[in-house]
Amino acid sequence: MTLLYFLTLFPLVPALGMLLARGDRARDAVGLIGSGIIMAVTVVVAVMFFGTGPQSFEVAPGTSHVLSIISSAIDVILCAVILYNAYKYRNALTTVLGIVQLVGSLAFAAMTLPAAEAVTATPLYLDYMSVIMVLAVGIVGSLICVYALGYMKDFQAHDEHEAALRGQTAPDRRPQFLALMFLFLSAMFVIVTSDNLEWLFCGWEITTVCSFLMIGYTRTPEAIKNAFTQIILNMLGGIAFLAGLMYLHVNGMPLTISGMIELSGAGTAQSALLVMPVILLSLAALTKAAQMPFHTWLLGAMVAPTPTSALLHSSTMVKAGVFLMVKLSPLYAIYPVTGFMVTSVGAITFLLAALMAISQSNAKRVLAYSTISNLGLISACLGVGAPEAVWAAIFLILFHTVAKSLLFLCVGTAEHHIGSRNIEDMDGMFSRMPHLTRLMMLGIMGMFVAPFGMLVSKWGALVAFAQTGNVLMIMVLAFGSATTFFFWGKWLAKLSGVDPTAQNVEVNVHKTEWMALNTIAALLILCCVAFPVISSGLVSPYLAMVFGRVPYVIGKDAMYLMVVIVAFIAVVLLIGAEIFGGQPVTVQGVTLCLLNAVIVALAANGMYDAAAKGKKTASYQHEE
Repeated sequence: MTLLYFLTLFPLVPALGMLLARGDRARDAVGLIGSGIIMAVTVVVAVMFFGTGPQSFEVAPGTSHVLSIISSAIDVILCAVILYNAYKYRNALTTVLGIVQLVGSLAFAAMTLPAAEAVTATPLYLDYMSVIMVLAVGIVGSLICVYALGYMKDFQAHDEHEAALRGQTAPDRRPQFLALMFLFLSAMFVIVTSDNLEWLFCGWEITTVCSFLMIGYTRTPEAIKNAFTQIILNMLGGIAFLAGLMYLHVNGMPLTISGMIELSGAGTAQSALLVMPVILLSLAALTKAAQMPFHTWLLGAMVAPTPTSALLHSSTMVKAGVFLMVKLSPLYAIYPVTGFMVTSVGAITFLLAALMAISQSNAKRVLAYSTISNLGLISACLGVGAPEAVWAAIFLILFHTVAKSLLFLCVGTAEHHIGSRNIEDMDGMFSRMPHLTRLMMLGIMGMFVAPFGMLVSKWGALVAFAQTGNVLMIMVLAFGSATTFFFWGKWLAKLSGVDPTAQNVEVNVHKTEWMALNTIAALLILCCVAFPVISSGLVSPYLAMVFGRVPYVIGKDAMYLMVVIVAFIAVVLLIGAEIFGGQPVTVQGVTLCLLNAVIVALAANGMYDAAAKGKKTASYQHEE
C-alpha cells in the first residue's frame, strides 16, 4: 500500500519542481528524474503484484475520514477554478454547470462526512486490470512527459518568433504546462487504484480541469473556445457521476465498485435500484471516453500542444472512461438496459467516427477520429458484458494506448521539422526523416495490420459478438474495420515515398523526444511479443475473478505465430535498412511484410477454428 500512496503522491514532486525550476536544464533534470522514478516504481509495483496477486488494502477509519475530507475539499477547489475561468471569459453555461456541481459537491460532502469514529475502513485495491492501467499510465504517461521537455522548447521558440513579428513578447507558460502533465498522472493513479467511488470521482475531476487548462494553453480564441467545450461536456458527465454517488448514498448502497457488484447479485429490492446509478456512472464514462454526441471536446483538443493530445488520447483522459466501464462490465449483463445503452452508443460512434476519418487530411484529426472510433468499439464490447467481449476490450485499450501515443508524438515531431501535419505533405518522408518515418509506420501497423495487437483484439471482438449472437455488431465491426483501412492505408502509402533530392532534417530533433519515441516503439513491439503472457498472466485471471470463467478466444498457437511475425516486421522495418546497406524501406518491402502478416493471420484463424472444433468434439465425447 505504501507504493500505491507513493505512486499517487510522488508525481506532485516533479509538478512542483517544474514550477520552481529556472531554465531548461533544470526543468529537463526534474522531468527526466521524476519520470524515471515513476516508471521504475510502476514496474516494481507490477513485479510485486505477480508475487502476491490481487490485494485490497484496508485504510484505517480515521485515515479514511481524513482522505474523504481532502477529496471533498479538492472537489470544491476544482469547482472554484472552473467558476473563476467562467467568470473571466464570460461563459454563462460553464458558470451554471459550475454552480450546480459546487452545490452538489457540498451537499454530498454534508451527507457523507460523519464523525471520524463512525467511518468504516475503505479499501484501495490492486487487481489484474488496475495493474495493466498502472503500467500504461506510469510508463506511457511518463514517456509523454519526457517527450514534452524537448517538444515544448520548439513550441515556445515558434511562439516567440510569431510574437516578435507582431512586435510583442510571448509569455513562457511551459512550467505550468509541464506541472499539469505530472498532476494528470497523479490523478490517474488515484482513478485506477481506488475502489472508493468518492476518491475516484476526485481524480476524475482533476483530469477534467487539468485537460481544460492544457487545451487552453495558447490562450487564442480558438483554444479558449475548445477548452470550454471540453469543460462543459465533461462537467455534464461529472454531474452525472455525482448524481450517481448521491443516489447510492441516499438508498443505503455501497460507495465502492466491489460493493455494487456484490449487491447486484443479492437479488433484493435494493439491488434492483442499482440500475439507476449504473446508468449515471456509465453516462459519465461515455462523456470522458468522448463518445457521440460528446465527442467534439476531443476534436477540439487538437489546438493544444501535441503532448496534450497524446496524453488525452492515449494513456490517460479517455482511458479513464473505458476503465470505469471495464469495472462496471459485470453489471451490464445483470442490467441489460445499461449494457444496451453502452453498446449502442459505442457501435454508432465506432462506425461514424471511422467514416469521418476518411475525409481528413490533417494527421492529428485523423488520429482524433480514430481514437473516438476505437473507443466506440471498446465501449461496444464492454456493453455486451460477456467475458469474451471484455477480453477483446482490454487488449484494445492496451494496444491503442501504446500505438496511438507513438503516432501522436511522431506527428508532433514531424510538424515541427517539415512545417506541416497534413498527410498530403508527408511525401518523401523517408528521405527527410527516415527513422521517424519508420516509427510512424510501426505505429500505423500497430493500429490496423495483422498480426499486431489491435487487429488481433478486433478478431477477439468478432468472436465475442458471434458467441453472443449479436449479428448487428458483427456487421458494424466488419464495416467499421474495413473503413479504417482507407485512411491508414492512404497514410502508409504517403510515408512510403522516397525523394532523393530531399534534405534530412532529423538531426534537429531533441534527445528527449528520441528517448520517448524509441522507448514507446520498443514498448509496442514488447506488448505484441508478450501477448500470450499478458493474456494468460493478467487478462484471463481478471476475467476468471470477475466472471467466474476464462473465455477461449484465440488459441496459444496462434498467439505464438503472431509473436514471430511481429518480430519479423519489426526487424525489417526498424533495423533492416541499416543491415541492407542503409537504404530506406521501400513500398515493396513494406508490402511484403504486410503480405506475410496477412498469411500468418489467415493461418492463425485457421488454427483457431481447428482448435475450437477439436475442443467442441472433445467436449461432446466427454459428455457421451
